[in-house]
Amino acid sequence: MKTGPPNSPSAAAAVAALCPACGFCCNGVLFADVELQRSDDAARLRALGLRLAAKGGKQCFRQPCPGFDGRLCRLYAERPERCRTFACRLLQRVIAEELAPAAALRSVTAAARVAGRVRDLVRALGETDETLPLHRRYARIMAQPLDFAGDESVLEQRSKLMLAVDRLAKRLARDFLT
Repeated sequence: MKTGPPNSPSAAAAVAALCPACGFCCNGVLFADVELQRSDDAARLRALGLRLAAKGGKQCFRQPCPGFDGRLCRLYAERPERCRTFACRLLQRVIAEELAPAAALRSVTAAARVAGRVRDLVRALGETDETLPLHRRYARIMAQPLDFAGDESVLEQRSKLMLAVDRLAKRLARDFLT
């Protein structure tokens, strides 16, 4: 795959076109947390509002990122190294001119629709903690025992949730994860 330099005009245009329409790398859909790198100033990031935690001897901040406003990063100029260097598969393909921006945006829209369906089902099943990444909220629901003699609508919603999560996982693996 040919890729341009990360700061090239084509990369900047691709970021401007795709990232505000997506946000999966910031909103808890793709990742549970982001590990800090040696070049990151943990004290400065903490002062900017990131909640840092220990993870296997390293520091990380949990997703969804508190610096993400739903479209843009309010910490963009001072964001951590991993955030500066991450480019999802769609973005890489647009930068490499293997995929047109309009086609990438259609993929983002389709994935956002599926992620929205998962969020709606998760909320309907009582997992409303929006500070947790989506997969952790799903895991909490799936950890609850099934009551086959209980409310059939709950069983139906859990079934729909499992199918929606499967669709989302496949789409994320195909289009976003590198």
